[in-house]
Amino acid sequence: MEIYPAIDIRGGKCVRLRQGDYNQETVFGEDPVAMARQWVDQGAASLHLVDLDGAREGQSVNGEIIRQIVQEAGVPCQLGGGLRDDAALEFALNDLGVSRAIVGTAAIKKPDWFREVTTKFPGRVALGLDARDSKVAVSGWTDVSEVTAFDLARRYSDLPLAAIIYTNIANDGMMQGIDAATIEDMIALTMLNVPIIASGGVTTVDDVKALAAASAKHPGLIGAIVGRSLYEGTLTVKDAVAVAG
Repeated sequence: MEIYPAIDIRGGKCVRLRQGDYNQETVFGEDPVAMARQWVDQGAASLHLVDLDGAREGQSVNGEIIRQIVQEAGVPCQLGGGLRDDAALEFALNDLGVSRAIVGTAAIKKPDWFREVTTKFPGRVALGLDARDSKVAVSGWTDVSEVTAFDLARRYSDLPLAAIIYTNIANDGMMQGIDAATIEDMIALTMLNVPIIASGGVTTVDDVKALAAASAKHPGLIGAIVGRSLYEGTLTVKDAVAVAG
């Protein structure tokens, strides 16, 4: 199971939100590029990048910083935030050089387009499932739809997706651990035969152990995104990678 340290960028800075709330922001660094180098130096083999301004605005805002991270980190980077049309995806994948683009909002609002681009970029587009009370949240988590996470995943499970990234917003940034119900949700998603990456709530090495144990039984759970815990110091990249195995 692979560990993806998260670098969330807003206003050119490295920040973390609580439950996706833009009004509950903590700035953890003025230089996201330096932060990326730090996580790679500590053993990260991949990075998870989010353009928070892009998620809110619906278009790339922090592209130049993301380009620098990709160039200087030297590891595969996946990117989410504001990727809602062909131009945005091509810019991310071909210009910025990220290995994987994460689409969330547009998968709900433009399903035909989402099917087209996953075929156009096979294995390079991931479905971002951000859920609150099992319902998918969109537009930078500011709106909650009536579509359940599992139903949306099943709808697209026949596509050549790179992965499904499942985030329980209630856990995200709260430093309260990842609950058993969320792990069960992710195990259920693995039954769709699409690679699953866990996100939200990973706080200590015990959370990584719980996910790694689930991954051992359900190999479709291929990774975990780790954010605030790295910045708060309750977990290190080195320990997370060692436990993830």
